[in-house]
Amino acid sequence: MKRIINQFSRENSLRGASLILVVTLTISNLLGLIRDRILTHNIATSNLDVYYVAFRIPDLVFNFLILGAISSAFIPIFSEFLARDEEAEGYRITNILINIGLLLMIVLAVCLFFLMPYLIPLVVPKFDSAKMVEAVRYSRILMLTPIFFSVSYIIGAVLNCHKRFLAYSLAPLIYNLAIIFGAAVLSPKYGVAGVVYSVVAGSILHLLIQLLPVFRLGYRWRPIISFTEKPIKRIIRLMVPRTISMGSTQIMLIVYTAIASALVAGSISAFNLANNIQTMPVVVLGTSFATAIFPTLARKISANETVEFSLYLNQALRVMGYFLIPSTVLFVLLRAQIVRLILGSGKFNWDDTKMTALTLGFLSLSILAQGLIPLLSKAFYALKNTRTPMFISIVTVIFSVSIAYPLARSMSVAGLALAFSLGSYLNLVILIHYLRKKYPAVLDHDLIVSYTKTVVSALVMGIAVYLAMHLAANFVDMSRFWGILLQTLFASATGLISYLIMGYVTGQEELGSMIKR
Repeated sequence: MKRIINQFSRENSLRGASLILVVTLTISNLLGLIRDRILTHNIATSNLDVYYVAFRIPDLVFNFLILGAISSAFIPIFSEFLARDEEAEGYRITNILINIGLLLMIVLAVCLFFLMPYLIPLVVPKFDSAKMVEAVRYSRILMLTPIFFSVSYIIGAVLNCHKRFLAYSLAPLIYNLAIIFGAAVLSPKYGVAGVVYSVVAGSILHLLIQLLPVFRLGYRWRPIISFTEKPIKRIIRLMVPRTISMGSTQIMLIVYTAIASALVAGSISAFNLANNIQTMPVVVLGTSFATAIFPTLARKISANETVEFSLYLNQALRVMGYFLIPSTVLFVLLRAQIVRLILGSGKFNWDDTKMTALTLGFLSLSILAQGLIPLLSKAFYALKNTRTPMFISIVTVIFSVSIAYPLARSMSVAGLALAFSLGSYLNLVILIHYLRKKYPAVLDHDLIVSYTKTVVSALVMGIAVYLAMHLAANFVDMSRFWGILLQTLFASATGLISYLIMGYVTGQEELGSMIKR
């Protein structure tokens, strides 16, 4: 037990922290897919619509008021206290922020408890009365989660600043496992309600697993609150742009949910399930790279080494493109197989599969953009510029929302996915434009050549995957799980081999770099 506790409490090196984050991030995404499979197996997509709708307002509240403050404001300010060896003062500010967050979340939870019957009809105006009642009830219950998450994420930020990553990384795994338990054990008897209660239990466990290591650091909770402290004012000032960016994205998802509620039953579930699947390569191959290189970019700017800043950024863009572009091709071509393998069981029928697969295909077009946007945004954050990404986010959200309704009318829920992808690429293009205005060396000739080679290799890979997919279909039983799995593995392996061969033929440096590492 002492050894286990020490693993939770000891400081991690940069390499060790990176390994922990990558491994747990991948496992967390896999658990998310397992969670979705069990949910679709036990609960019909028409009822899952209610489950996903119930998250919208609690997620908006948490992202808008808490997550933005932690990611963009609290961590750098707490790090300053550590750098000045003023840990006690840092913990005092931590307590103030926790108490403000708790007070705010509890007041909002009480207010929204009474307002929910008026807000949910705005989110899903086309729901029938029975679903509306259920959505209101579950949203009221889920408003408990921002209360626990507000404390948990602040505690996690403290652990991050102290380079204690294990408990922080395991917290989302425990959260997903709690939901999986609810989906597997409780939902057959209690339906969506069993899963909703397991979500609340998961948020509590998310907090509890991080308490022991933060207490071992010397942190103790104190009932203090103040709005006049300079660090608190700085946190509020710094969090505003990031908060607006995250809030605008949540508002876009609420609008998408409202549009989907007027479409065929199961549309809300199809969009959310497809989005969860395409998030896997985005997070593992995109967000992880952006997180890893962010300290280096910030350090180069602080040292006024602008040439090195552009060099590191271009290298990251090249490597990420080398992984994300073929991922897009694979997900678009194998969209039906992926959906059937992950979700195709129990109450998830063939109509659900077709609708979700088509949605996944259009969402997968955004994989490259969604993977690169976090890196380019962090490049602006390294420049201590949070306003430009905020304005770009607002513009792209307005664009995505404005084209979503006409596309949904003509293409159903797949139109929402296409609107999302088009908005993502608009965001990417504008970020590159403004970054190049300040640093023209970004997106240099070598990067363009690299992306050209990658696109050509990915197209050849796509042809190989398409041919292998149809060839394998002649030798396996496509009505069985194992037949679809063998077809998918054969097509993917054929595509991967052809992609690596093309990388060798075209002389892509990223291939040699990947093999070296």
